[in-house]
Amino acid sequence: MEVARSRRTHGTPRRAVLAAAALPLTGLLLADCAPRFTGLRLTITTGSSGAVYNQLGAALSTSWAAELGIAPPAVLTSVGSGQNLDRLLVGAADVGFSAADAAAARMAARDGGRLRALVRMHDDYIQVVVPVNSPITRLADLKGRRVSVGPADSGVQMVANRLLASVGLARENDVDRARLSIDQSADALARREIDAFFWSGGIPTEQVRALVQRIPVRLVDLSDIASAAGRQYPEYEVARVPTSAYQLPGPVTTLLLPNFLLVTDRMDAAVAKALTEGVFHAQSALATTNRAARSIDVRSGIETVPIPLHSGALAYYRSTHYERYSQPLAID
Repeated sequence: MEVARSRRTHGTPRRAVLAAAALPLTGLLLADCAPRFTGLRLTITTGSSGAVYNQLGAALSTSWAAELGIAPPAVLTSVGSGQNLDRLLVGAADVGFSAADAAAARMAARDGGRLRALVRMHDDYIQVVVPVNSPITRLADLKGRRVSVGPADSGVQMVANRLLASVGLARENDVDRARLSIDQSADALARREIDAFFWSGGIPTEQVRALVQRIPVRLVDLSDIASAAGRQYPEYEVARVPTSAYQLPGPVTTLLLPNFLLVTDRMDAAVAKALTEGVFHAQSALATTNRAARSIDVRSGIETVPIPLHSGALAYYRSTHYERYSQPLAID
């Protein structure tokens, strides 16, 4: 299934790809002999069990173990981006998934400067799910409604808070907020215990697809706020979800949000290079695990602004595409 989307191609993100371009190439490229990773132990922090982060993390664990000759990395579930970033920064995980908006916010904070990117992964689609016969047709209609905005410390909650504020629903009592996981949200909507829930995830998200087997649903169209939200938050891009995603009544305009695979500057460059290369070697297996991974591509993998690439990841991209990216590029 192909998902229509509008990706920026004007080149601004790529200008930051070679954040370390001033370094001599010989200092970035790793030795020709294959690095030895004997004894390397890694932990990947992902997301809710069965959701896209978790599925891709489990697939990467298997692939990296085979390719690097190491024990399969431990795969941790989490409530989402916020918890993943916390774990990375305190050293409780070595690799983690994060939505671009949460990573950008943490990068701007005092403790976020150690974050480094390996790859831009799949893209999430912001989904506001309601029963098909709901009177809610735009975001402002959520006023006074029972709405799940995602768990505390999750990327979903950040998105929900930003979008609700954009239509004047920033106060806690403007919306009856429940802080539920994706599984809890889907179940609560099926039971009519809530009127809507926010989700930011790949298309299709398994929990939403399963919900369709219980009750017919649709997504709230965000046409009226999408362009303004994209201007206010550069991480968001306007996109369309096709009818085939969840047997929808029609295509829906929403926002697209990139996801990054992150580490910190504590990671050894040889390990970072091998992990980055391993993502692209595993792309077919990842796409089989979840169709959201079809969009993983080496050409877009470098687009991780505002998170700088790890020097090891940069070495991989430059060794593979050095002729294309040989000119020094400015940091935004």
